[in-house]
Order: sequence, then C-alpha cells, then structure tokens
Amino acid sequence: MLLIEFLDELVFGARETAWPLIRADFSLSYLQIGVLLSAPNLFSNIVEPALGILSDLWRRRVLILGGGVAFGGSLLLAAVSGSFVPLLVAFLLLYPASGAFVSLSQAALMDAEPERREQNMARWTLAGSLGMVGGPLVLGAAVAAGAGWRGLFVGFAVVALILVLAAGRVRFPAQRNGDDEDDAPAGLREGLWLALRALKQREVARWLVLLQASDLMLDILYSLLALYFVDVVGVSGEQAGLAVAVWTGAGLVSDALIIPVLDHVRGLSILRISALLMAAAYPAFLVIPSVPVKIVLLGLMGVLNAGWYAILQAKLYDALPGRSGTALAVGNFAGLVGGLIPLGLGLAAQAAGLGATMWLLLAGPLALLIGLPRGRGEGDVME
Repeated sequence: MLLIEFLDELVFGARETAWPLIRADFSLSYLQIGVLLSAPNLFSNIVEPALGILSDLWRRRVLILGGGVAFGGSLLLAAVSGSFVPLLVAFLLLYPASGAFVSLSQAALMDAEPERREQNMARWTLAGSLGMVGGPLVLGAAVAAGAGWRGLFVGFAVVALILVLAAGRVRFPAQRNGDDEDDAPAGLREGLWLALRALKQREVARWLVLLQASDLMLDILYSLLALYFVDVVGVSGEQAGLAVAVWTGAGLVSDALIIPVLDHVRGLSILRISALLMAAAYPAFLVIPSVPVKIVLLGLMGVLNAGWYAILQAKLYDALPGRSGTALAVGNFAGLVGGLIPLGLGLAAQAAGLGATMWLLLAGPLALLIGLPRGRGEGDVME
C-alpha cells in the first residue's frame, strides 16, 4: 500500500516539475493549464464517491487492482498524446484511476489499525513525500538521458503494472462495519445517500473544509512553484527545479520527524502552531526579492506544513468510524468544490498575473487558524 502511494506521488512530483516542459511541448496557456488541473479533478470527484461506497460493500481488492491497470494505461496515453485534447483525456482517466488504486489502498490501511490512524497517515504521507522528492530527480535524469517527460511516463506505466501484480498477492485488511449497524448501507444507492447525509454532520464538514483549505499550501502551491519561479521570479527552469527539490526535500524530512512526535503531541496542537508560523512565512516568501532567501523560506514552509494532510485526513476517518470508503466518498464530494480552485487560480493568473494570484494561497493557513476546534481536552502533550 505504501509503495502504491510512493508511485502516485512520484508521478505527481515529476508532472508538476515538468509543467514548463509540457507547456512548451503543447504551447499551453495559463487557462489551459488550469483546465488540465481542474477538469480531471472535478471528473474524479464525480466518479470516486461511487468507488468509495462500493469499496465498503464489495471486494475492495478488485477495485484497487482495476484502478492500477487504468492508472498505468492513462500514463501511456499521456506519453503518446500529440495535442491538448488527448492529454486532457489522459488526465481525466488518470485521476479516478488514482482514486481506485491509491485512495482505496489508503482506506484499507486505515481499517488495519483504527486506533493509530494519525500515525499511519503520517507514514502514508512520508511514503508520498519520498515520491515527491524523487519525482523532480527522475524527471531530471530522464531529460538528461534524452527520454524526456514522455519516456518517463512510459516507465511509470510499467512500474504501475508491476505493482498491480504485486498487490494481487497481498492480503488486504478485513473491512469493518460501522459502529451502528442500522447505518450500514445495503446497496450503492443507499450508500451514496448516507454519504450525502454525512456531509451535514458538523465534524465531517469541518474536516472536509479544512482539508480543502490546507491543500492551498500543499498540492496547489506545489503545482505552481515551478511556474512561479520561472515566470515571476525570473530564474531558469533548472533553478526552478532546484526550488521544487528544496520544497519536497524539506517536506520529506519533516514528514519523517512528525511520526514520533505524534506519539507525544496532539495533532491539533501541531496544526495550530504550524498554521500560525506559515501565515507569517508565506507572505515573507512572496515579498522578499532575493532568490536564495526565497529558497530558504521555501524550505522552512516545507517543514511547517508537516502533518497537515495526515492529521486532518485521520480526523475525517475518525468522524466516520468503520466507514472508510464513505469517508473517501464525502471527501470527493467536497473535492467537487475544491477542484474548481486550480481553474479559478488559472483565470486569476490570466487576468492579474501569477505573482498577484499567489497571494490567494494565504487563505490556507488562515482557514486553519479560524476553523480548528479549541475545546477542552486538546492539550499540547498527550498522556
């Protein structure tokens, strides 16, 4: 399961770093890049809720393995695309395939040890961080070898199919029923209705909103970093790749360190402190003109967002005990709104420039500071 997450982030890391290359290859505008980021995400968030509910009702293994085959196929299609439309189709397939292959593997991991979800989500995030760090490196190696991003995607497709074969031999954790047997869905339609009803629960809605907000300082910032350094800061593509590597490298170190910390410090306390520091560091990153200082601040920011996704996602699973597939489904419903964010940023960049648009990402840490619960029993140190 962790290797599947590693590959997914390896592909994502390479693709995000390759956007300047992909843009040049297809002569893309900012708006087209926004469509390539938003449309597949929106489509996936329409398809994936059914996959999540179905994984609670049916054989999760089959869905994961089928998703792996589709994941590899979409990478091959992207590699041979000759224009914008086939590339868009490839990404439209890639996103829900990743949902079946990767997200359902995460759900299986969460079902294995419900009492240690934060720690296991931190391990999952570490595996992803290793992939994010490796993505720019393998892209650089592929470009140096003359294979380019297309040849790299072919290689990724081969690795995906190998992992499908390996996952077919793994014994998946047993799926658990919800605490309330009356709440257990009897079929896909009822399961989808129960998932929609879960969106009305205050705690579920809280974690969904905060997950979308935190992504502004995670995947969305990551997606824009290379373009920001090339188009706004004015550095070369190689220097932009170095900046991305610093970001992912710092994230890797912090994701490794957060695992033992979560055994002693409550996750919510970590989120509050790091969000406050991020709200100060990010504006400094944008306004300071020195490239070396920007890169240092970028590394600091890569440390500050440690545990954001892991802790918030674990809280979402806790809010729906025994219904990990449903937790994924409601996350996809929220993603229908969150999926519009890259498109909105693309439109803003087209109208006002990328430099001005980057300030909108500050909403991420501010939302955490406002939305995290502050009740009793949330002391800094765990007993």
